[in-house]
Amino acid sequence: MRDPRRQLQGRQAKVAGEHFENMIAGACRFYEESHLAKIEKTPEPMRPLRAPNGSGQFLACYTKQAQPDFKGAIYGGRAFVMEAKHTDADRIERSRLTQEQLDELESYHAIGARAFVLVSFSLRQFFRIPWPVWRDMRERFGRLYVKPEELEDYRVSAPGGIIKFLEGLVPPLRREPQERRMQGDTIPG
Repeated sequence: MRDPRRQLQGRQAKVAGEHFENMIAGACRFYEESHLAKIEKTPEPMRPLRAPNGSGQFLACYTKQAQPDFKGAIYGGRAFVMEAKHTDADRIERSRLTQEQLDELESYHAIGARAFVLVSFSLRQFFRIPWPVWRDMRERFGRLYVKPEELEDYRVSAPGGIIKFLEGLVPPLRREPQERRMQGDTIPG
């Protein structure tokens, strides 16, 4: 018999995780409209198991889960990859990433991409943790989890619900007349 409390917790975690991803998607739109980055949610690869029904719905299964959640390029042309993780707990464990996800982030980092894990604590505190810090968590923190107070160097703001996960990586946004930006003759920064 299923525990209704655990089912409720699972649903709440799913909703919070979706809200977190929506906040990130909003930030991606903001950065793209500001001509500072082009970052998109990586679609989950899936394989249909049955043909679509009359409503266009079909049964499918995920084929792999190794791709980072978000990929793209930031101002200046550098590749950017990021895994997003949300928790309502007082810590985040390194094991929240699968071995495949760890391997993918390492591969991107090894060829020069900016690779990060973006962590949300209760949708109120956000941290952009550089891949080497996450990867070497045991050596840096003495254990395989971290708490928000240990991540202050990686905190990013979220004014108006837009997580500024590129703070410090792209030039600050300059306010310029819309018609000049549309002509494409300006460079941010």
